[in-house]
Amino acid sequence: MLNPVWLKTFVTLIETGHFTKTAEKLFMTQPGVSQHIAKLEQASKHLLIKRDKKSFVITEQGQLVYDYAKNLAAAESSLLERLSFDAPDKGVCAIACSGAVALLLYPKLLDLQQQYNQLIIKLTAVPYQQILTHIQQGVIDQGIVTNIPSKHLFDVTELAKEELCLVIPKNTDLEVNIKDILIKLGLIAHPDAGHYLSLYCAQSEEPSLQQLNFADIPEAGFINQISQILHPIAKGIGFTVLPKSALDSYGELHKIKIVKPQKPVIETLYLVKKKNRSLPARFTVVNSVIEYTWQ
Repeated sequence: MLNPVWLKTFVTLIETGHFTKTAEKLFMTQPGVSQHIAKLEQASKHLLIKRDKKSFVITEQGQLVYDYAKNLAAAESSLLERLSFDAPDKGVCAIACSGAVALLLYPKLLDLQQQYNQLIIKLTAVPYQQILTHIQQGVIDQGIVTNIPSKHLFDVTELAKEELCLVIPKNTDLEVNIKDILIKLGLIAHPDAGHYLSLYCAQSEEPSLQQLNFADIPEAGFINQISQILHPIAKGIGFTVLPKSALDSYGELHKIKIVKPQKPVIETLYLVKKKNRSLPARFTVVNSVIEYTWQ
């Protein structure tokens, strides 16, 4: 490898065209400049300049070394610039969460992106079980999940608590056993429906729901667009379970009914990243928005 100090001296010599000026610019002696050039020629095994009394001309090999040194300096400058990318208002933030969380969170992140136009938000809505895999694989930077993952693999911060709601059509007769109601209506399924329903049945302290066999519940439909899930229920078709925040953004609440359980069903949200990973400074800004969303 050619000595970078010698290369810098050589580039300066070519650009100044004078040994004395090179020495002055680099705070060296003139013999020191001559020594660097001689060592560089010895290392490259070629004459790099042809001397003519007090002047010189660059050789073909010298031109190649000069171009190499300039490219090397440019690559180093580019690297240093990229290493100093850690600005709080620019760069890519890749985040994953459930569709219900995305429905609440994405508008807030868009407001932030509108404020900082060099900040790029990539929000992916996927089932909870895929989020941890994507974090481990480096596909995303962080995610929002509902179960505490292994603390040997992930750094976990409790983010918020959300109430889960069992949603049925407006005109449903609640005098009938709730288990029978659900079996009759059928589930409007979505990617997280199984998770939400099992959690609701376990925590609601409704005896008939705790005995419910999920295999007995027919599907009345499936939709993976979270903003569309309540539409069939508003038309009298099926039931589903969603976080309360997903209901708050729905414009036709008067067409649906929320079943009030004996005990509120609460789901805890956790903000998760790969163990010991230091996220860029921009995540300080993004995470402040995420945390404020549930305050």
